[in-house]
Amino acid sequence: MMMTVRTSFPSGRDECAAWLTLPAGPGPHPAVLLVHGGGATHEMMLGQYEKWFSDAGIAVVSFDFRHLGESGGRPRQLVSRRRYAADLDAALAFTRARPEIDAGRIALWGTSFGASHVLAAAARRDDIAAAVVQCPVFSGRAVVSRAGVRHLARFTTPIASDLIRAALGLPRKYVPIVGRPGERAFVNQPGALEGWLSVTPAGHRFDNRITAASGLGMLFYDAASRASRVRCPLLVCACDRENLIEPTIAEKVAAVVPRAVLKHYDADHFTVYHPPAVEHVVADQIDFLRTHLTRVT
Repeated sequence: MMMTVRTSFPSGRDECAAWLTLPAGPGPHPAVLLVHGGGATHEMMLGQYEKWFSDAGIAVVSFDFRHLGESGGRPRQLVSRRRYAADLDAALAFTRARPEIDAGRIALWGTSFGASHVLAAAARRDDIAAAVVQCPVFSGRAVVSRAGVRHLARFTTPIASDLIRAALGLPRKYVPIVGRPGERAFVNQPGALEGWLSVTPAGHRFDNRITAASGLGMLFYDAASRASRVRCPLLVCACDRENLIEPTIAEKVAAVVPRAVLKHYDADHFTVYHPPAVEHVVADQIDFLRTHLTRVT
């Protein structure tokens, strides 16, 4: 029976909430570190991956980035690629320090915008055994700009206001992460709001906002540009009906990474989390992780 333990680890001046799930049998076990998508938290569907991977004999560590979910950090709902990179590094250090885990067999797994953090980490580190990304968002600008220049211009005032508030130590200015078409939200493609809600469990409130100035970081975050530096095996699980970002970006990343495997699925950015697509995707991910996390004797 799966047993998940709620724990934490330090990152910067704060604590990141973390969850450790161990497979049956004696360790040390290979492990996969789960990295969730933009504005999402552990409660938003990561539990199913903890179960599937641990049932396959792989330990799982998941966490909430600072400023989100159960983790510390003020202001709330701040998106910072620099802080998130530090959180991911801290999560890896926490994972390696666990006696139940084999420090030489740790993989990264990232979904949606979390794929950017995974790709960036794999590009800057040489101690990642393997990496898996699904419905990857490798460019923040490619998502936000898809709605056009007018849409981007609507954020000028709230971003400027938030920057001033931050400098003066005042309460921050917030904008929605996702909304319906035409609404002032960073992501407002058709079906996006419904998709976000589809991965939010009953009884859990999705905090649909970020500090407005966080949008600048999203616009200039282009993890795809670092793909050529990735040396570990990489599985890219691309959705053929991707509806948040141009799907060819995932194909271009896979073409540049020397040890990449690209697989296509009949799913969009959100149906990939649900049956029937999710069973096919996870089966391929488990095969990939087992192949690259096998102990070398």
